Amino acid sequence: MNRKILLSLLVLILSSLACNMFIGGPDYPEGQIPVSTEIAGSVAEQLKQAVENAQQTGTLSFTMTESQLTSVIAQRVSSDPDSFLTEPQVFLRDNEIQIYGKAVQGYFTANVRIALSANVDANGQPLIAVKSVDFGPLPAPEGLNNTISALFNEAFTGALGPAATGFRLETIAIANGLMTFTGRIK
Repeated sequence: MNRKILLSLLVLILSSLACNMFIGGPDYPEGQIPVSTEIAGSVAEQLKQAVENAQQTGTLSFTMTESQLTSVIAQRVSSDPDSFLTEPQVFLRDNEIQIYGKAVQGYFTANVRIALSANVDANGQPLIAVKSVDFGPLPAPEGLNNTISALFNEAFTGALGPAATGFRLETIAIANGLMTFTGRIK
C-alpha cells in the first residue's frame, strides 16, 4: 500500500515539474510598472505635441516614463512569438535602461535582468548598447546583444518615427524613472 502512495506522489511531482520549472534569477525591483495599450498609445500623442511645440521653438524635447516604455516594449514582445522575454518591466535608473522579465528555455523559466546604455551616435540616431545581462542559471541566448539592440531600436524608431524626419537627436538623459530625448529641428 505504501508503494502505491509513494508512486502516486512521485508521478504527481514529476508531472508538475514537466510543465515548467522556475529556477530563479535576479529579483525584480519593488513595485510593478503598469502596462496597457492606452499608456503605449499615449507615446504617439505626446510626441505629436512635442513636434508641434518644436515647430515654434526649433528644439524638440520628449520624455518617456517607465510605464510608457514598459507598455511599448510589452506590445513588441507580445507580438513576437519567438521572443525569449515575457512579462517585461522597464526601469529607468542610474543613467541606464534596466529590463526585467522572464525567459523560458525548454521546461525552465528564470528571471532575467538586462542593463542597457542609451546614447546618440554621430548621425543623431539613438545608440543602444547592452551593458550587462543576468539570466540567472540559464545560458544567455545566442545573438542576445543583436536581438535586444534591435528590439529597442525598433521601439525607439516606432516611438520617434513621426518626428525622425527633420529632427536631429542630441541627447538622451535617463534618471528617476524618466528618459528624455532632446534635439533640434533641421
